[in-house]
Amino acid sequence: MNTVPLLIERLGALIQQSVREDAARHGLLPIHVQMLQYLAQANRYSDLPIAIAEYLGISRGTVSQSLAVLASRGLLTKQPDARHRKRLHLRLTAAGDAVLQTSWAEQVGQALQALPGDGRVQQAALRNLLRALQRVNGQRAFGVCRHCAHFCHDESGARCGLTQEPLAQEQITRICREWSEPAAA
Repeated sequence: MNTVPLLIERLGALIQQSVREDAARHGLLPIHVQMLQYLAQANRYSDLPIAIAEYLGISRGTVSQSLAVLASRGLLTKQPDARHRKRLHLRLTAAGDAVLQTSWAEQVGQALQALPGDGRVQQAALRNLLRALQRVNGQRAFGVCRHCAHFCHDESGARCGLTQEPLAQEQITRICREWSEPAAA
């Protein structure tokens, strides 16, 4: 019997429990913590309400209500896009960052670093499993910018090949909703 699905299910249950505990510790709902965690990783193409809905698989209404709660608690700010006035970029405040300092994601990161090779082999295996499941389910991949088929780097710096916009160094290490898997070599 293949026990990997059972191990993944157990890991998922433990993470869900940790998210609930993180949320309760800060007087939030689990979805609020998940949204903060997502925004901490999102680049400028992905720090949008619609991207949160896509990433977490929730309705726009849930996103809107949750963002109102998080903004009223001072955990994030909403900033209009300079080019597209109707777009709002979402940024964590220092208080929002503080919520995540002892979160489940930090605990998982520490556990991975304790594995042989700093967990790189396990991370690669999990990444491949995630991509396969996303393809099967028809979901967006949301990969790291610098590992995208659209990522370009030359003497002038990094840029997005899709939008042709320059990318700041801090943006290329974040997740992007426009991510596409590079062609196999």
